[in-house]
Amino acid sequence: MKTSFLLEKTMQRRRAMLPARKSIFKSMILRGFLVAGLCFSTAVPTWAAEAPEAINGLNAQLLATMKQAQALGVQGRYDALSPVLSKTYDIASMTRMAVGPNWETLQPAQKAALTDAFSRMMIATYAKRFDGFSGETFKITEVTDRATDKMVKTQIIQSNGKPVPLNYLMRKSGPEWRVVDVYLDGTISELASRRAEFTSILKAGGPDALIASLRKQGDRLLSGG
Repeated sequence: MKTSFLLEKTMQRRRAMLPARKSIFKSMILRGFLVAGLCFSTAVPTWAAEAPEAINGLNAQLLATMKQAQALGVQGRYDALSPVLSKTYDIASMTRMAVGPNWETLQPAQKAALTDAFSRMMIATYAKRFDGFSGETFKITEVTDRATDKMVKTQIIQSNGKPVPLNYLMRKSGPEWRVVDVYLDGTISELASRRAEFTSILKAGGPDALIASLRKQGDRLLSGG
């Protein structure tokens, strides 16, 4: 995956914010997260040591997977990334927040199915997009406190030196810091995007339609589509 994928998606997101948008959040999860071809810098400012260790673990596994991307294939990358993504992201909380107020009306079985489908589709998206290594660098630039949360600000540095902001909102879950949202271009919330999309699907077809949509996208991604 080339860095141009992220830039293209950034421009698409900006256009999508215009009042005349028709399908503002049509593309599914992790458009902003999924930029392959990153090399994670080991030289970071002293204060960066305070960043949640979860990001360091995620970065290390992403790098290892990208270096073997072609040999592993989509399913192999899924298997390699699944443990670290499941640990780094608070998928249950993200699913609940993306569904919004409708969450409280769902049956326990529907909540479980939505969380499972959301998780599978998210990890499959990573596996699909992180399909190579092309020498860019990724670095933490700042870690700031937001009440009980932390914003871990990062940059993807392209080969021409141009940085692309990619920020992680992290929240304490028990003893660990876990990602609950990602901001493409430093400002565009993935969680807000999914909330609008999920609301639209729920309104049109209910929770079963949303479950089916997420499962279908996961299947398509893992099949190489």
